[in-house]
Amino acid sequence: MLPFYVITGAFGLLIGSFLNVCIYRIPLGKSIVYPPSSCTDCGSKIRPWQNIPVISYVFLKGRCASCGVSISPIYPAVEMLNALLYLAALYAFGPTARGALVMALMSVFIVITFIDLKHQIIPDGISLPGIVLGLVLGPLVFETGILNSILGALLGGGLFLLIAVVSRGGMGGGDIKLITMLGGFLGWKLILVTIFLGSVLGAVVGIALMVFRGMKRKTPIPFGPFLVVGAAITIFFGADLLNWYGGFSYLPY
Repeated sequence: MLPFYVITGAFGLLIGSFLNVCIYRIPLGKSIVYPPSSCTDCGSKIRPWQNIPVISYVFLKGRCASCGVSISPIYPAVEMLNALLYLAALYAFGPTARGALVMALMSVFIVITFIDLKHQIIPDGISLPGIVLGLVLGPLVFETGILNSILGALLGGGLFLLIAVVSRGGMGGGDIKLITMLGGFLGWKLILVTIFLGSVLGAVVGIALMVFRGMKRKTPIPFGPFLVVGAAITIFFGADLLNWYGGFSYLPY
């Protein structure tokens, strides 16, 4: 398996570099394939040897080779995070269709997280196609079953829509579409696990921000990152969590 891990890790780094392009350009409505990567400050093209994931950042000492402006450490962090999640998917699911789909989802989760943290939006260009793919690939690859995927999408989207109506805007439309997408992939039982984990994580972080950063109780914080972290935990450990909980795992579908 060692060659698989080496290739997967390197591939994860390369895709992570592309994810940085997506994170920067998608909220601006720019193409993610053209023009080639360039410095966001001076506009100079980034040469291939200046665009090697992580390594180029280290050798350039975190600065643009042309103008010397500082490059955010988020760039190599995204690359390494994506590689680590790819390796985790390979370890958990092997070189299978499920493993490949989990890798793709981890990359999507990274893009959603960093866009939502910075811009507080979840682009429809990600979530809407994701709903369709979830309903198709969930039954085929995750073996949720068609009915289970449909119920997961309806349950997740319906709960969040109800929260949005009751709270009069307390839940954003992007979160509703995101949870609908996740429900299609995971099915109704695992989407409940995802919502629970995301809510707990969001509450813990929110309380910490109020205590240590003085954030007000009504200050909005993006919920998308907590949902995708909850979904990632569910993908890797959801079945174990359900079995640990007990009877809930024996409900139909």
